[in-house]
Amino acid sequence: MRTAVFSITLILAGTLLGSCATMSEAECLAGDWTGRGFSDGAAGYSQSRLGEHAQACTKHGIVPDDAAYRAGWAQGVVRYCTLSNGFAQGRTGSSYAGVCPRELEADFLPAYEDGRLVHAAEAAIASARSSVDSRSDRLKELDDKIEAKQGELRAEGLTDEQRDAIRNRIREIRREREDTERDWRRAQDEVDDAERNARDLRYRLQRIYGAW
Repeated sequence: MRTAVFSITLILAGTLLGSCATMSEAECLAGDWTGRGFSDGAAGYSQSRLGEHAQACTKHGIVPDDAAYRAGWAQGVVRYCTLSNGFAQGRTGSSYAGVCPRELEADFLPAYEDGRLVHAAEAAIASARSSVDSRSDRLKELDDKIEAKQGELRAEGLTDEQRDAIRNRIREIRREREDTERDWRRAQDEVDDAERNARDLRYRLQRIYGAW
């Protein structure tokens, strides 16, 4: 009775988690709940993942074996909750669902936080480089505009008023170019700072986690 109630609860919970099926009909019918629990635990999913599986399988008339799933999950979590994997998960920006037992989390969580530092440092480099590239593109656009306006200025038959208007526009574009070039230099400084920070992290952390 208790198992049946638990299974119904999981089905209802799975309904709230969304409509995407986590298991195919063939996987449901295979009934390898220990293996499914192990793979979920090793991937860092919480045990509430079983609710999503229940939702996927109930339409095929299959009720999960929660005891087998939990046993497999507990073994999988041991593989997930290691120092090296903690660092790897943090580096990739993966979320942590708080699945590690306290005795394993003592190694996993600090490594995960170190990995998050590296992830943030690498993201800062990418953002700064993107900013440099964006401003470089804008500088080229402004140079092209100046060249085009200078071409207009050489046209014959222009009135003095028209020439003054073109010259004023050239001055405006040049002022924008000066501002953009200053922004480009600042962005380049940000790239240098971000790369320096990443190098410092790599030097400090590779002694713990090895090269990456």
